[in-house]
Amino acid sequence: MKLTQWALAALLVAGAGTPALADGDAARGQTLFSRCSACHTVTEQNKMGPHLSGVFGRTAGTVAGYTYSKAMAAYGKAWDETTLDTFLTAPNKAVPGTKMAAGAIANPQDRADIIAYLKTLGAS
Repeated sequence: MKLTQWALAALLVAGAGTPALADGDAARGQTLFSRCSACHTVTEQNKMGPHLSGVFGRTAGTVAGYTYSKAMAAYGKAWDETTLDTFLTAPNKAVPGTKMAAGAIANPQDRADIIAYLKTLGAS
């Protein structure tokens, strides 16, 4: 292999551990959000899960009036495209001990679309 081929291979491998976020379709994400709405709202009302109004930029585990697991309260990261993608891929792997038992979304495009929809709900 030539040096340029090695360099290209190294770059590809280096990026392999980072989630690749596809461009999301917020309208499709709103439709897909129906699978989340049993536990979450997009208003400021908490249900079985915390409301998701203004989720972007909000520190995880900080919605007033919602009782979080100790794990989520200690997570301490702000919700953005990357943290949401990682969490929605495997909630219990991203935040071991989270109360969100269901919710893994295997399809990357579905996650991107839901995340694009959540972005339309404003930032905190």
